[in-house]
Amino acid sequence: MSGDGGRRIVRVETPPKPYPVLIGPGLLEELGPRLREEVRAPRTLVVTDANVGPLYGERALASLGAAGFDCSMVTLPAGDATKSLDSAARLYDALAEARIDRASPVVSLGGGVVGDLAGFVAATWLRGVPFVQCSTTVEADVDAAVGGKTAVNHASGKNMIGAFYQPRFVLIDTDTLSTLSARDYLAGLAESIKHAVIRDAAFFEWHEARIADLRARRLDCMPELIERNVRIKAEIVAMDERETTGLRALLNFGHTVGHAIESAMARGGDPWRHGEAVAAGMVAACEISVAAGRLSRVEAERIAALVEAAGLPVTAPLSHARSRILALMNADKKVAAGRLRFVLADRIGQATLCGEVRPEWIEAGLDRVLR
Repeated sequence: MSGDGGRRIVRVETPPKPYPVLIGPGLLEELGPRLREEVRAPRTLVVTDANVGPLYGERALASLGAAGFDCSMVTLPAGDATKSLDSAARLYDALAEARIDRASPVVSLGGGVVGDLAGFVAATWLRGVPFVQCSTTVEADVDAAVGGKTAVNHASGKNMIGAFYQPRFVLIDTDTLSTLSARDYLAGLAESIKHAVIRDAAFFEWHEARIADLRARRLDCMPELIERNVRIKAEIVAMDERETTGLRALLNFGHTVGHAIESAMARGGDPWRHGEAVAAGMVAACEISVAAGRLSRVEAERIAALVEAAGLPVTAPLSHARSRILALMNADKKVAAGRLRFVLADRIGQATLCGEVRPEWIEAGLDRVLR
């Protein structure tokens, strides 16, 4: 539902307690009072990174301090490499030093990397302490901050060590998007396109109609974009919180190839953003869907055209790394009983998790995106 003053609230119906996602400008100022409604503990720890901390750390600490919290803040290096067990160990030390007990909350202030890491640490410190997400990127706003997946990376692959752990609430201050780099802003749009492809044809058309405004960073479009994404994610998570029925796995559309591309690009001199890799991964998944006889060529090209119109890559300069891409895909979490599973598109607005994917279909997908 929409809130007052143009603000929006979406409830995520997960056990044992549903939680709200709050969307709108200026919400960071309300972090302290809203958290005080949730917990009575005297202390809290804020986790941020070197990009976000200098911009919004003091604002968050001021709000928390005014609400009576004794605050500590840890600022980590920005980038996916931070999502590691070494960083988790650093946070455990900070939690011990700050005397964070089972009633004391951990607050994430940043994008998906910070949120995943802080959530994992909150889930595992003292077997679980209260956790709040304050997301500051498009990618986190539309996807990573909602749903309770927390994780760190391992040498064998992305997000291999993690837990399902829901926050007390998610706070999305859309004002923070104004300081994103153009590249980070556009990368976040990939997850929004993904949600439209797997679940909502009308939302896909909404993207097509507004892509020029989105490219121009018309922030007045963002509350609606974020709300519609959160509603899709919340609906899926409520029905399949822990990926037991296969429904939540649909959110991995584009990620099997995308994660492999992201890992391979990280070895070069120009690491890709997560959303950039997912964008190319979606194009590959569409090609695999066409080869499987599920998706029409017309709709596959329509999806690729929207990805490209959003300023996102539809190919990756990794033709030399094809064998590594295949190895990374086969080490992916979505491998079950030795079989690589893919989320394939049936049409715009509908997708299916498939366990029977022929090698020649996968090769067709890689042919489409590896250049």
